Amino acid sequence: MPLPHTTPATEAEAVARQLTLREHIVPDDTGPAPGTPATVAGVDVAYDDVRGIVGAAAVTLDAVTLEVRERATATGPVPFPYRPGLLAYRELPAVLDALGRLATAPDLVVCDGYGIAHPRRFGLAAHLGVLTGLPSIGVAKNPFTFHHQLPAAERGAWSPLLDGTEEVGRALRTQPGVKPLFVSTGHRVTLPTACAHVLNLARRYRLPETTREADRLCRTALSAATRP
Repeated sequence: MPLPHTTPATEAEAVARQLTLREHIVPDDTGPAPGTPATVAGVDVAYDDVRGIVGAAAVTLDAVTLEVRERATATGPVPFPYRPGLLAYRELPAVLDALGRLATAPDLVVCDGYGIAHPRRFGLAAHLGVLTGLPSIGVAKNPFTFHHQLPAAERGAWSPLLDGTEEVGRALRTQPGVKPLFVSTGHRVTLPTACAHVLNLARRYRLPETTREADRLCRTALSAATRP
């Protein structure tokens, strides 16, 4: 059952809510299998820091053909100040709004960001998955504060993303010789399955098609919202 989102008044309240909500993470594979008929959504956000506006996009693709099915956007004021480890509170209202404008709920959500690869194991993908109940994955372009060995150069190679000795994600090579992406689970997806989904969605480029489509669209939405 979906849970309500509320923007916290303080940093302490935000941290406390993360610690409470993370107990709702389901670390299983109840979402769709990679490459099978399903609707996969990509979500991304862009900011206009001068005007204090955030734009979010949700784009759904056919998981087999990678053809776009739906696009939705939302914009609004940035609701929470920048604090490391609390970025989800800046993005969630607009992202939830954009997802809510889709006519068909996705079977899986791929976030441009982190899942449990987070200091409190509750990044945007985990937070969004718990609130919506949807299977979710975090796909980031850098390893945040964690460490890894470079994976082998071939597509599909990976190495563990580590916080000390704990594996919080994987550095995944989506194309031969390109920089790896950093995949972590959010909700209702295991790490091997998350990586398989990312490889299915990144058939031609480093980034998954879900991320590429959502990135373009959120920037377009933000530009339209801030145009004089």
